[in-house]
Amino acid sequence: MTAQITNDQGLREALNTLTLSQQRELGGLFVASVGHLSNDPRIGRALEAAADAGTTPQALEESYKSVKAFATQSYTACGSDADWAAQAEHFVAAAAAASLAPEDQTGAKGNNAWKAAMQARMAKNCEMILNDEGGVANEAEKQYQMAQKYLGG
Repeated sequence: MTAQITNDQGLREALNTLTLSQQRELGGLFVASVGHLSNDPRIGRALEAAADAGTTPQALEESYKSVKAFATQSYTACGSDADWAAQAEHFVAAAAAASLAPEDQTGAKGNNAWKAAMQARMAKNCEMILNDEGGVANEAEKQYQMAQKYLGG
């Protein structure tokens, strides 16, 4: 049984033990948690690619490029107009791209699941602002639980 994950340090340590494929799968779970903030079909396809260990490298790359392009395109939504729904959708796309990033895009100290987790939290923050909510549904806590469950604990 793995140690209980109760904070970001514990989450990051746990995520750093995962293979790239496992990072993609868990990152996809983090994205799915905020997936309701986007209606774009590229997000759904990215989630399917992340969840399926049998996805071909070509299909992964295609899905990654698709959501990366969407994240780049939607970045303009993060301007001064404060369209929180559009910003949330951007962060969902960025989380999906992070979860699918190929090893050569991850960087020496990168971890796809960690990057996906942080982008998903940003999406959740935008949703809370949009809905004028407090921290009732703490995304970080949900991520600790998802990681714990994924790791078999």
